Amino acid sequence: MNQARQAAVSAAAHFKSIDKPNNFLQVPINDLFGTNVFNETVMKQRLPRSAFKSLERTIKHGESLDPSVADAVAAVMKDWAIEKGATHYAHVFYPLTGLTAEKHDSFLAPVGEGIAITEFLGSALIQGEPDASSFPHGGIRTTFEARGYTAWDVTSPAYILENPNGKTLCIPTSFVSWTGDALDKKTPLLRSMQALNKQAQRILKFFGHANPNLVVSTAGAEQEYFLIDRNFYFARPDLYIANRTLFGTEPPKGQEFEDQYFGTIPERILACMLETEHELYKIGVPVKTRHNEVAPSQYELAPVYENANVATDHQHLIMLTLQRVAQKYDLVCLLHEKPFRGINGSGKHLNWSMSCSGIGNLLEPGQTPHDNAQFLVFCAAVIRAVHKYSKLLRVTIAHAGNDHRLGANEAPPAIISIFLGDMLTDVFEQIEQGAIKGSKLGGSLTVGVSTLPPLPKHSGDRNRTSPFAFTGDKFEFRAVGSNQSIAGPLVVLNTIVAESLDAIATTLENELGDSHTDQIKFNKAVQKILQKVIKEHKAVIFNGDGYSRAWHEEAENRGLPNLRNTVDALAELINEENIRLFEKYNVLSERETHSRYEIYMDRYCKDINTEAHLCLSMAKQIIAPAGYRYLGELAAIVSSAKFKSLTLSKMTELVGALEQSIAKLEKAVSYETSVSVLQDAQYYRDQVIPAMEDLRHVADQLEKIVPDDLWPLPSYREMLFIK
Repeated sequence: MNQARQAAVSAAAHFKSIDKPNNFLQVPINDLFGTNVFNETVMKQRLPRSAFKSLERTIKHGESLDPSVADAVAAVMKDWAIEKGATHYAHVFYPLTGLTAEKHDSFLAPVGEGIAITEFLGSALIQGEPDASSFPHGGIRTTFEARGYTAWDVTSPAYILENPNGKTLCIPTSFVSWTGDALDKKTPLLRSMQALNKQAQRILKFFGHANPNLVVSTAGAEQEYFLIDRNFYFARPDLYIANRTLFGTEPPKGQEFEDQYFGTIPERILACMLETEHELYKIGVPVKTRHNEVAPSQYELAPVYENANVATDHQHLIMLTLQRVAQKYDLVCLLHEKPFRGINGSGKHLNWSMSCSGIGNLLEPGQTPHDNAQFLVFCAAVIRAVHKYSKLLRVTIAHAGNDHRLGANEAPPAIISIFLGDMLTDVFEQIEQGAIKGSKLGGSLTVGVSTLPPLPKHSGDRNRTSPFAFTGDKFEFRAVGSNQSIAGPLVVLNTIVAESLDAIATTLENELGDSHTDQIKFNKAVQKILQKVIKEHKAVIFNGDGYSRAWHEEAENRGLPNLRNTVDALAELINEENIRLFEKYNVLSERETHSRYEIYMDRYCKDINTEAHLCLSMAKQIIAPAGYRYLGELAAIVSSAKFKSLTLSKMTELVGALEQSIAKLEKAVSYETSVSVLQDAQYYRDQVIPAMEDLRHVADQLEKIVPDDLWPLPSYREMLFIK
């Protein structure tokens, strides 16, 4: 075996566990949870009553933040953080890179004569000023306009992040330009939640809730990821630069035995998972489940769903913690949507619903959904929204990494449809026909073993091929990529459902006038609205196999769009209808929407350009030399032995094809960018990606022939199966 590969395999095989494992007996998980969070309990204990009540009204009822309480909160927050060992504070924000950004400042403030005090003023809590010049802005400002502001998001609690050499108080914030334009993912999310609350309140009042509490969207994203030994990772330039393998032939065994899925978790992996959970518990992230996923070396972690804004912040913390903790076990956490060809990639299934304190989950159907008019109205609003704005929903999951998995037999197709299940489909069909008789009941399931109890049976099966599936009391958006922030999908979901609720509320107001208390008239109005929604938007409901060719044909007949790649999808973002939608509900201005279009298209081009140049360098500096060496050895052997070698003929053909493919890709990447980001993206999609694919095809054939001692890159069979 090649010496570098041999060293990587040896290091992976001889890994020894860390010396001091976590002790959950020392601090039980219920005592551990939230210990590093400046949460409601801490605030109630430490803040003056008036300051706490003011913050509570902002957090729970959506009232404007009173700036006068900032000094009191800052003083208490500082003392709490220093007691925990913090030396610095950081405004944490989420720029349009999709990553987490932070600026650290010390609590220490010199006062002269060699003396310093700790200081944290309300003004520093409320507002920070990181340099915004190098963050993506999509033309909102020029490069020399560097001023940007972070603004304290009181609705997402501050927390302590630990490091072996110290601790930092982290304060979730929004990030805007000097002109007030959103330069981040949090600001539009908060705006969309505000819009959703406003329209949901209108609907709830029709159902007798005179003064309902704040309605929030809730979210919980299941995170899929790969863990591989870091020695393999650093032996693969494509992994540590592009986060996916640009070359690599499939191993003799993949996932076809289905023995990885929910299998026993390897000891080293489980140790890493346990420490990850330990760290997440401390910062209040409600992680619930862990298990092996379908592909070898693929795993999943899932939190309980919570307020969508907090859930988004927690998702960033989950990704960050997975990657940090993995290093302690000489592992690397891969979050790319498709790090290995030929096996399943990773998604992030986004569970979404709406909730109101005092009322509960607004998408809870109850035992008799046919009698639950409130649920039916909110559910119908979602159906209408997803059908009417399916292209916009597709935009939210459009990026280069996700193009590798959408539509494959592992992820939903790019066609956006809704799975309702047997019970709800039947209810809405009855509504369309004008007479509701009842709901299908689940009953119980008898396994046939006397020692096993009867199991409660749901009224319908689940559909893993649907991109947007109702799963009992929430919708699961299954097409989100594993590496992306859930903020974008949440912004669109909140906004399009707000628009649907607005349309329904307006119709009810026009139908009923002042007769809100006339129950018969109200029931007729609701029935009429539900019938109209289901007749106009039932095309989006599909309970069958989303992977089948027949569905693609049927979807086309139904008029459902199939935006197969990022370039086609992103173009829909600046559709006039979508721009007006965001403007109407004050989620994004036209300028902000256009900036995001420019940023996301530009990111697509940069991703492909980086991969293409990396492809070239690896092919010329690593793969081709291995081919030349083996070709030389073969030629020498055949010449001295004087026999005809089929392998030599094949190697000669492949090395020649490799050189031709390299030349083809070199020509493709010599493209000079145009004035249109769309034109650039189309070129990368149509010319550069096919040239990369041709080069990989040849290189992967070479890997199957070149001897192990000459092939320089760790193989799939090593990376995926040596744990």
